[in-house]
Amino acid sequence: MAAGAFAGAAHGAGGRITLAFVPQENPEKLLGDIEAITRWLSAETGLAVSGFVTADHAAAIEALRNGDADISFMGALPFVLAEAEIGAEPLLSEVYRGAATYRGRIFVLRDGPVRSLADLAGRSIAFADPISESGYLFPLDLFVGAGLAEDAAAARRFFDQVYFAGGYQQAMQALAEGLVDAAGASEFADLLLTPEQRRSVTWIAETEPIPSHVVIARPDLDEGARTVVVAALLRLNEPANRPLLAHLYGPEGYVVADLAAFEPVRALARRHGLLE
Repeated sequence: MAAGAFAGAAHGAGGRITLAFVPQENPEKLLGDIEAITRWLSAETGLAVSGFVTADHAAAIEALRNGDADISFMGALPFVLAEAEIGAEPLLSEVYRGAATYRGRIFVLRDGPVRSLADLAGRSIAFADPISESGYLFPLDLFVGAGLAEDAAAARRFFDQVYFAGGYQQAMQALAEGLVDAAGASEFADLLLTPEQRRSVTWIAETEPIPSHVVIARPDLDEGARTVVVAALLRLNEPANRPLLAHLYGPEGYVVADLAAFEPVRALARRHGLLE
């Protein structure tokens, strides 16, 4: 569809869309990414698209609740919480290595003393965010699955210190700089380190497949605006547009989200007391 046709649809939607980005990596880098992708989306859709970086996932959900944001990019766990709290709806799922799933991992220093999950007893760990699936909930549950803790509360007590670094990159940096003994993050989080830092870390355990990050919308977003934004984002799958995906956390592309795929996340969230 041509940009002019998108513009015609946009006029009926009020003409503006605001995107909320969570700081999964360095927020300063995100500012440049936001400028690039919102400029492209504005040209593609005819909407006046703007964006901002939230403090964390919870702030992104609150922005959707208050109408300060129309669409956000977030993980599967914050999505299911937003779904329960404000009726948020999934639009698109990220694709990595040909699938709309990925894994969480426990990373440690390659030359450090930790060789297994059991070796982390009484040590410190940095997670990305308390409502991140690959950066907290699923990696934490590895310790329950390994028989090292009975439940989530016991798993947290397994460590001497648990930190929330504010994003994947920050958690991995804390590990690489020797500030913590381990980091719980996405399987791709080590790619956010410098090449030298990347060589200094390894992983000792990984989760089952997790639904990948998702593009979500507030429930009362105008249907016309929703349609043109989704169509534009799907055009990022086209070879000529793929370089722009680097400005959206770097997936290989997008597919239409499958609501049923998030049920394992809902189930784990209920077991850990995050959902009723």
